[in-house]
Amino acid sequence: MSMLERIGGSGRDQPRRPAPAATVPEPERRARGQLRPDLLEAKASIHADLVELSAGGIDLSDRDAVRALIVELTETHVRSARQALTRADFDLLVESLLDDVLGLGPLEPLLADPDITEILINHPRQVYVERAGRLQLSDVVFESDRQLKLVIDRVVSSVDRRVDESSPMCDARLADGSRVNVVIPPLALRGACMSIRKFSVGMVTVQDLARSRSCTADMMQFLAAAVRARLNILVSGGTSSGKTTLLNALSGFIPATERIVTIEDAAEVRLQQEHVITLESRPPNVEGAGEVPIRALLRNSLRMRPDRIVVGECRGGEALDMLQAMNTGHEGSMSTVHANSAADALSRLETMVLMAGAELPMPAIRKQIAAAVDLVVQMQRLRGGARRVVSITEITGLEGQEVTYQELFEYRQLGVSPEGAALGYHTATGAPPSHLEHLRAAGEDLPAGLFQRAAEPPREELY
Repeated sequence: MSMLERIGGSGRDQPRRPAPAATVPEPERRARGQLRPDLLEAKASIHADLVELSAGGIDLSDRDAVRALIVELTETHVRSARQALTRADFDLLVESLLDDVLGLGPLEPLLADPDITEILINHPRQVYVERAGRLQLSDVVFESDRQLKLVIDRVVSSVDRRVDESSPMCDARLADGSRVNVVIPPLALRGACMSIRKFSVGMVTVQDLARSRSCTADMMQFLAAAVRARLNILVSGGTSSGKTTLLNALSGFIPATERIVTIEDAAEVRLQQEHVITLESRPPNVEGAGEVPIRALLRNSLRMRPDRIVVGECRGGEALDMLQAMNTGHEGSMSTVHANSAADALSRLETMVLMAGAELPMPAIRKQIAAAVDLVVQMQRLRGGARRVVSITEITGLEGQEVTYQELFEYRQLGVSPEGAALGYHTATGAPPSHLEHLRAAGEDLPAGLFQRAAEPPREELY
């Protein structure tokens, strides 16, 4: 199979007349950017010509040259087939071919839309997107199962991964760092499905989080001081709650003089410093060999003289190695974990440490957690789609055999708006942090008023 055939959208064996496309009215189809059946036939023929030309070598890095070639082939086809096309149809055909050859086919308009944060492909004929925190069905469809499979192959092969019947699930990423998850048949019964969590074009800053009311300036002032004072921070939350976004924002407070090692399954943490080493785990190859899990990377990172270690997500036995790193001279390290609350995050840590197979007694595990973790920052995606920091909890120590903690800041939800969005406000709980002396010793002298409980605002000021 040639290079263009591997990454392209539709070849000669593409179904020529997909019935659903033929039922879409012309004005609506053009607004969607879809091709009517006669243009699909033209596209298949032109693509086949491109496949033949690829044998002679085509520089896919030169977008202008590829576009010029597609325009030339399209003009030749239109003349030979005596096909009458409007300028709009001609441009639509060229752009569709260009997206298939150089991009991700029908997904390109969605990837280019800055208002879309997630793209969820349930099967080739059903693509949902998330806008402003709400899911909605998009107008985008794939021409066939084969076109979606080619797009998937292009995504996973770009990061040296594979997905096939022997390995039907895969985590990958796009060139911009957007996270991708793929599941194909036989596991996905209705056809291949793919989830893309887009990264914003620019770095999300703490100011952006404050403006969007994900947190308050007081909360960010405290977290900034905690990062600079090298407290170990665990960011907890559910899927798509904004954990990695917050982790990226907090990393901006790490001094540029420090050496940072990031460790992830699929690299998506984007730190703002220059002195950063980025490590990514590797799945086994076709023969089942060559796997490099996060635990191996974490152990190796300790020999790389890091000042801080950032683990994109703890989900297994690497939690034990992370806790040991935090307890052995790598203060100020950070990670994320899937959990619904700070208490659940600590319980999950216990479970993940047990998954390491070290057969440690529970008191020893809890002692390690109490000594290693200083703060748990809880993210949550509320009703209406808003993502908020709903809690900042401090680990205070060990009492008997239980890890003790206290909440410093919270988001108090008081109701919902007529549109169904959560309404509430952020406030301190009134409890001063036990790490206050440590913060002062590190030069972070926070005002006492930062931790005073706020009065409940009027309903019109809730968010």
